[in-house]
Amino acid sequence: MSSYTTASKQLISNYACISTLEPTEIAIGENITVSGLAAPFNGTFKVLDMSQYEFTGVDSTTGEFQFDFNVPRANQLIYAATGSNVEYVVTYAGTVVYTQLCTWITVADLITYLGVTITNPSDDYTLATQATNAANVFCYRRRQESNYHDGLSTSPGTDVTLGTLMYAAALWRSRGSIETAFAAFDTMGTPTQQSLTPIVKQLLGIPRPAVA
Repeated sequence: MSSYTTASKQLISNYACISTLEPTEIAIGENITVSGLAAPFNGTFKVLDMSQYEFTGVDSTTGEFQFDFNVPRANQLIYAATGSNVEYVVTYAGTVVYTQLCTWITVADLITYLGVTITNPSDDYTLATQATNAANVFCYRRRQESNYHDGLSTSPGTDVTLGTLMYAAALWRSRGSIETAFAAFDTMGTPTQQSLTPIVKQLLGIPRPAVA
């Protein structure tokens, strides 16, 4: 979960346009929770646009958002909010909370992939849960950084699911290891630990961007 302080607010034609003090990882189509700005700005909303220019209204014919491209305004978030128009005003009283709860794979998926028996509760099950949660968040964020727009609850494809499982398995298997090697207890040495292998990157479609 990430929390950001607002820098401004504005409402035109039942669309709110707020901005944050710092850049965010929020993407169009994702949900944010706004508080501290009073009605109708407060609540949970889906981000519809993130233009970095002054919001001037909505085209009455096409319904498209309109902007003044001569007036840059950073870190803006636009969402639907029904209410009377509010002129642009600077405000640091609000908070924007953004929660990324990705559930592409489950602990059961990971255990099946590992091919081991893990009882619940146990330290191994706790670690499997941690590895699953970490892999979901990490793989989602890496794809987001490459300009993919994925849903949080459903994997975008079987390739991404497998890549996430492989990454989670590497995290689970690295238990007790240090630096770049898996833990080992024989005279054969320790194999190199590669959690984010080239095949995992290929399956996830990273670091190749989705768009130029």
